Amino acid sequence: MEIWGILRDIVVLLSAALLAGGLVSRLGHSPLIGYLIAGMLLGGPGSLGLVESPHEIEAIAELGVALLLFSLGLEFSVERLKKLGLRPLLGGVWQVVLTLAVGCLVAWPLGLDFKSALAFGAMISLSSTAVVLRMLMERSELEMPHGRNCLAVLLTQDMAVVPLALLVSVLGGKGGVGEIAKQTSILLAASLGLIVGLMLLNRLAVMALGTLTLQRNRELTVVFAVVSGLGAAWSAQAVGVSPALGAFIAGMLLGSSPFATQVRADISSLRVLLLTLFFSAAGMVADPLWTLQNWYLVAATTLALTLGKLIIVWVVFLWLGQSHRVAAATGFCLAQIGEFAFVLGAIGKANGVVTESLYSLVISTAITSFLVSALMVPAAVRFGNWVARWFCRTPGPEETVAEPHKNPDIVIIGYGPAGQAALEPLLDQSLQLLAIDLNHEGVRKAQEHGIVGQIGDAMQLDVLEHAHVPNAKAIVITVPHFRSALTILDNVRQLAPHAFVLVRSRYKLHTDDFAAKGVIVVGDEEQVGQELAGQLVHWIEKNPIRKPSESEPSIETTTPSTQLS
Repeated sequence: MEIWGILRDIVVLLSAALLAGGLVSRLGHSPLIGYLIAGMLLGGPGSLGLVESPHEIEAIAELGVALLLFSLGLEFSVERLKKLGLRPLLGGVWQVVLTLAVGCLVAWPLGLDFKSALAFGAMISLSSTAVVLRMLMERSELEMPHGRNCLAVLLTQDMAVVPLALLVSVLGGKGGVGEIAKQTSILLAASLGLIVGLMLLNRLAVMALGTLTLQRNRELTVVFAVVSGLGAAWSAQAVGVSPALGAFIAGMLLGSSPFATQVRADISSLRVLLLTLFFSAAGMVADPLWTLQNWYLVAATTLALTLGKLIIVWVVFLWLGQSHRVAAATGFCLAQIGEFAFVLGAIGKANGVVTESLYSLVISTAITSFLVSALMVPAAVRFGNWVARWFCRTPGPEETVAEPHKNPDIVIIGYGPAGQAALEPLLDQSLQLLAIDLNHEGVRKAQEHGIVGQIGDAMQLDVLEHAHVPNAKAIVITVPHFRSALTILDNVRQLAPHAFVLVRSRYKLHTDDFAAKGVIVVGDEEQVGQELAGQLVHWIEKNPIRKPSESEPSIETTTPSTQLS
């Protein structure tokens, strides 16, 4: 098809994605679902047939995946991983491995050969970064324990895309174990050569552009980003390696350069455009008629995968020492198939390891699970609380660092910087102080300061009872997240109605909600404003600003006409 015909199809597809995405967003769901539905209705089998060049659009849309992985590489940071903590990241690794293994072991006896079953396990092992993170951010739940878990698991899954893509590529190889081992060795050698080459090219490009490029030639950073991301994808494909691997490595290498932040911003618009095309093209792969004809199979697979991933994540985080409430809420958020199933499925289908029927089933199930997840993620906290009421698990030996005093004078919930500053004047007094925190680092700090520390989720009544909060005379809540702090406050009021309670409010708009509970509220924004005002007054006292006298003309009184005259 000539270029103008392809351009017409792209415009039609993007227009439909705009309308469908806007409608779905208005209903409170991710626009990604609208993009998929637009593709299903306009192109591919069983559709209206308004898009006549699906293969050409799919080829263009694959560039969106390359830029997505390129941007993920820019985000990759060892410091960011450290902030999330080792346990949630370890939970992500175990979740991917166990889901892959369980999916393979279930699919194998159901008629798939071992390679296809393993590819199926790889496709369903990933959750949707686009859906989950977007909804958690909109609900301000990323700072909650289950939100941090989801962020760590999704980041781990994003990093697992590349080795999983390599695995699916290797599974498509012909021959026995020896041939597969040979192909794997070749791929690893090519990957190593690609990494070395990209390192050298990246170093030369950064040296050539110089640190002043952002100030003088902003357009060069856009060109640099496109050349780095898409050029690395092409280079990887040229040497027989997954283009996703090349784009990810290029982004990771560039992430340590001074251009990382600006490059990430410069490619965001192009990435959104190409990703919209990608998800719309992925929707064109799905057959609405096939989905309707096999609705029972799609429904059963969606139900099985949702329950299976929920249980796996739940068990993994329980094993890592977290409460039932947090583990269940995390599993409730991550119980879906992610968008990278389309990428892995496309690689497997091209290599012959994934059949058309299996690919259609996974795509239809993924789209259905997106719709279900749009309802599940907002209900994750309620589900976790319901689970906690049923299991009522008291903190185990790993969660209790020290047995608190039976009658603590002051209990502080959340021993971060704010909590440490609040208790600092009381450390030299003979008071029984107790700190409750989900973060091991916070409890360690409390112990260093001579305070009894306990690891626990204060949103659970049994944790507060175990800490003897009903006997406390004063309670300070410094948890930054509004919903968590409000739940903790309700629990505290229920257990210790006569205690003096102080609550930290991160934002002024939440102050009235806390004050309605009859507690004293200290707002971050008010404190910051007072500190800024104090510093400003202090500076003015040292550097008095001289006002112009009446005889001196001010800037406002000097007009262009007087200057000319």
